Amino acid sequence: MRLPGTRYQEHGWEQVRKLLGRCSVQAFRHFSAEQVLCPPGAQGTLLERYTEAVAAALRAADKTARAEAHGNSYGDSVSELALSLLFELQAQAGFWAALLAAIAAEHGRGGAFWHEAAADGILRKKFNDMYAGLRDKVDADNYSVSTGRPCSPNKIYTYRMLDTAYREVERLFAGWQQHQEQVGEILGRPLAGAPIEARQMKSIAGCKAEWIIRWSETLERHDGAPGPLHTRSKRFASLKNSPEKIAAMLAEIGDYEELSSNMDSADAWQGNGDSGAAALWLEDYWRVVGESEAAEHAGGAFADTPDRILPPADCELAADADTDADTADNADANDGANNTADGLAARARRQRAQALDDTPPAADDAALLAREQLVADGLSLPPRYLEQARLAQDGGSWTLRILSQDSLPIRLAVYHKLLGPDDATYPDEWLDPATGALPTLQQLAALDQISMPTLRKRRNEAIDRLHAAHDVSHNPNHNASHDVSHQAAPRAEAQ
Repeated sequence: MRLPGTRYQEHGWEQVRKLLGRCSVQAFRHFSAEQVLCPPGAQGTLLERYTEAVAAALRAADKTARAEAHGNSYGDSVSELALSLLFELQAQAGFWAALLAAIAAEHGRGGAFWHEAAADGILRKKFNDMYAGLRDKVDADNYSVSTGRPCSPNKIYTYRMLDTAYREVERLFAGWQQHQEQVGEILGRPLAGAPIEARQMKSIAGCKAEWIIRWSETLERHDGAPGPLHTRSKRFASLKNSPEKIAAMLAEIGDYEELSSNMDSADAWQGNGDSGAAALWLEDYWRVVGESEAAEHAGGAFADTPDRILPPADCELAADADTDADTADNADANDGANNTADGLAARARRQRAQALDDTPPAADDAALLAREQLVADGLSLPPRYLEQARLAQDGGSWTLRILSQDSLPIRLAVYHKLLGPDDATYPDEWLDPATGALPTLQQLAALDQISMPTLRKRRNEAIDRLHAAHDVSHNPNHNASHDVSHQAAPRAEAQ
């Protein structure tokens, strides 16, 4: 959601919240109980120390995938938004005082809980609540400055609720066949086919206030919980009886989004970031077709034959044969007996060592990096995702030695299968900032530029090699699946 003057209401807020929460917990562990439970007159000094510590932690995490992710459609990164909101605390000290009061109350029940790792969740929740209120206050003030109209944090919250409601109505309209009864109740008529409203509602400006009110009313019957306009809370109690007010707020959101939209950023925000990649692909496609047709008209060597992948030249085959012969001779000389178990094991070790470097053959080539960045951006991943994910690996790990001949997306698919998409041991550089987990298998297949069946086949083959390597190097009485899944954990690479 975009409104005049706002920066923290868009798609990147979830990652801003997580980054601030993690860095805040790290910084707070260094404060003693005497510092935290200080009198009101000393809270400013503690705030300065907290700000310095969190700012340092944010700068240290500045190159992680989460920090570099897009925070809003104006070009701010998650790291930039987190740092600017941190400094807003200096001007909004009331939020800091409320946080310390909440921490003091928790201290009265359990002591200096912020020093215990098990209480990280409690402390992170308190920081999340503080920053959630702070972002609405800052955006409300900036909205008032930009428009000259008064605005409160509660009104910003209301705008956000209506934007979320519109997204839900849009989702239900798109899947009307699975939600015919609920969509009919929202439209106020039974459905006899595809609703024309689903095609007519192009943006939030086309969403009717009556649909929002009826959607909220239907939630208790279809989802089991009352909608935001029909709860016992008084926050939106008057709004359900003011459709004209809802319509004005929806129109304001839609008008400003249209006015401020940047098509490139909007495409990425809507999940259509591959539009630029498609245009470039088509441009290359027509260029190649044009060159081919021109060659045919000129009577080229292959004018009468269909397009095909040419076999390697004889000189290339000869060079490969010479290389294979030299390798075999060296293996015989070094291992003594090429057919012995020791010789085969030594050869396998040499092959793994030669293939251990995961850097692509043309990693220094700007064109290759540009293609990788284009593919990652088209998948709504950070443009430098593959580059940073490679740097997060440890080349000496057991798992990487076994899977050295597999690409990085294949290894991530192995971890996805063995440990799940969101294991705590994964480095931040491996995670999709939008979900906080590994990319989906579809994303990994696209990163590797292979099909889903091929990805699954290569992943399963890699898992089989892990099991085989484990059986060779460990007691065969051990549970291979249990041991391999734990040795495959990226903690072995991250250490």
